[in-house]
Amino acid sequence: MTPPTAQVDSPPAHRWGFGAFVLAEVVLVLSAVFLSAAAGPDDLAGPARPIVIVVVTVLPTMLAAGVAVLATLLRGNGPVIDLRLQWSWPDVRAGLKLGAAGLVLTAIAAVIWARTIGKLDPSSALASVTDTQPLPLVLGVVMFVYTWLIGPACEEMIFRGLLWGAIERLQWSRWAAFVLSTAIFAVSHLEPLRTSLLLVIAIPIGWARLVTGRLPASIVAHQINNFVPALGILLMSLGIWR
Repeated sequence: MTPPTAQVDSPPAHRWGFGAFVLAEVVLVLSAVFLSAAAGPDDLAGPARPIVIVVVTVLPTMLAAGVAVLATLLRGNGPVIDLRLQWSWPDVRAGLKLGAAGLVLTAIAAVIWARTIGKLDPSSALASVTDTQPLPLVLGVVMFVYTWLIGPACEEMIFRGLLWGAIERLQWSRWAAFVLSTAIFAVSHLEPLRTSLLLVIAIPIGWARLVTGRLPASIVAHQINNFVPALGILLMSLGIWR
């Protein structure tokens, strides 16, 4: 099925491109490495480990999203215009529908993935860590909010915002932006075993961006997809689910 053409005006030209996306990714990776190294092996193995997990998980992605915003401020028209962050209820509804469809697609893919890999643990590397050492309640709530709401918004600004805009700047088609952002999103998580599953997860999220032409739909779809793993982290922190 061919998606409808997004009914949006072309944004003013901006001066940032792939370099801004690469910089955001470099900041994400290097900040994660630096924070892990700064914590040291003693903290990673001791009682401070849960807060280290949260900081190393949350801060790099937020810093990378900050780079995306800064790039639009310094070399463009600001994040609302350049990253297509204009909110509307039709976009939110589209995100809800595609997010719900994505949950079903992800559930099917997760079962296939688990049977292929040999274990049903497809959610994330973070979930594997918190499964062996549940987070304290306060940190569990922080991770629930981040995993469900903040993380998806940050990742969408980086991949379906900054990267998508860099591809559009080259005057490539929206299909090229959809395919490339989906593939790079999956690979950039640096979890080789889960790359195929992440590709499936990313398809309805990218589709939301494709059919609406704006970022809020993909943010909402991503948030819907992340709700189940976020709830799992919270339930483990409460001691309800082990």
